[in-house]
Amino acid sequence: MDASSGRPSGAALKTTRLLPIRTPRSAVAEWTTTHYSAEEELLNPTARLMEAIYIVVTVGLGTPVNLPVFSAGIAAQLARYPHFHSIQVTDGSKEPRWVRTAVNVDNHIIVPTLDPVAVVANPDRALEDYVASLPALPMDCSRPLWEFHFLDFPTSEAAATAVIRVHHSLGDGMSLITMLLASARSAADPTRLPAMPKPPARTGAIYEPRRRQQSSGSALAAFVTWIWPYLVLAWNTIVDVALFAATIVFLRDPPTLFRRAGDHVMSNPHRRFVHRSLSLGDVKLIKNAMNCTINDVLVGATSAALSRYYFRNSGSSKTNKLCLRSVLPVNTRPTTSLQAGTSIFQRMFANTTILFSNMVGPTEQIELCGHPIVFIAPSVYGGPQALVVHYQSYISTIKVILAVDDDVIPDYTQLLDDFTESFGHIKDAASKLSTSIINRE
Repeated sequence: MDASSGRPSGAALKTTRLLPIRTPRSAVAEWTTTHYSAEEELLNPTARLMEAIYIVVTVGLGTPVNLPVFSAGIAAQLARYPHFHSIQVTDGSKEPRWVRTAVNVDNHIIVPTLDPVAVVANPDRALEDYVASLPALPMDCSRPLWEFHFLDFPTSEAAATAVIRVHHSLGDGMSLITMLLASARSAADPTRLPAMPKPPARTGAIYEPRRRQQSSGSALAAFVTWIWPYLVLAWNTIVDVALFAATIVFLRDPPTLFRRAGDHVMSNPHRRFVHRSLSLGDVKLIKNAMNCTINDVLVGATSAALSRYYFRNSGSSKTNKLCLRSVLPVNTRPTTSLQAGTSIFQRMFANTTILFSNMVGPTEQIELCGHPIVFIAPSVYGGPQALVVHYQSYISTIKVILAVDDDVIPDYTQLLDDFTESFGHIKDAASKLSTSIINRE
């Protein structure tokens, strides 16, 4: 336990799976109930729903860490956002709210001391073990809920690594990644913001409006031809709404290799965060060959990877009763009632198996606080799902990032290999399909 901050250090973690770490702190709390700013903002319902959820972004750096430069950059960029210099106050006298506070950036920068022998022996594993230790280390609620952890040693992918931990109430994954990119600059021209992909053109057969064909039959046949797509849409909508309601009330995915058994699915504090780089060009090749979207490709490859893992480890070939559903969170409108959303949120996540997300990144290399970025790997922890799948594009690659409950999926590296192999097989099939189409033409 770190006596200065009252928070457990890595060395205090009672587990043999993690490296011993020490995170010394010497700063006092940044806010107390006896003095706080008059600037207050009520917590919105979404922030209150995300009480146990944290976002972890592992950022590979192309150079060793220059701590003074990084600290100054954080103070000038990220710390200026309102929630990054606010804390959550729930003192019972008022509604839970944000209260503005002064920020000492040094209190939010952590440079852990790891076992040097373990770091030299396997730096990639040392990094993985450290990130896996974060869910067991509570954040200090008397300070704004964000941290930068710097691991200044080379790994197989980067010269150094920054691990950013942020409470989900500060924003969702998309808004936080956008804010991170807004604080970064183009490596080619530090005076401008990073270049992002252009919106998709939405061209191709799947996007072309249907043309009303002249019917040579009766007026009734023409009417049925016209109305049939609308009837199908209405039926699918009814089915989707019914399944959504059933999921909230009683419909639960059965126990599989990806899900804990039991009536109450609880979050395991032990989480492993692993990632692998894939070629964005290969993903686009598959998209063009299949005449679909990139998201379709990622969902299909994810299904293929999970199938490979399941059938290899279960020894089963029966799929007629296998149910495995994923949640893709989307924020479409502001929520006005917490009681309308809390139970829905909890039941939906507890009754499904996987959390899935896909985010778009810059098309060029960027710098953050003067440090070139090699890769970006966002993820989350705190939810009940044993498997969270994130995709993050950056330059010419796309990262697949897995956050796994290693009690449920102990061989998570093999699962990550299944993703790589599945993409490879789909790419080979798409290449043959493209060649066949070209030959026919």
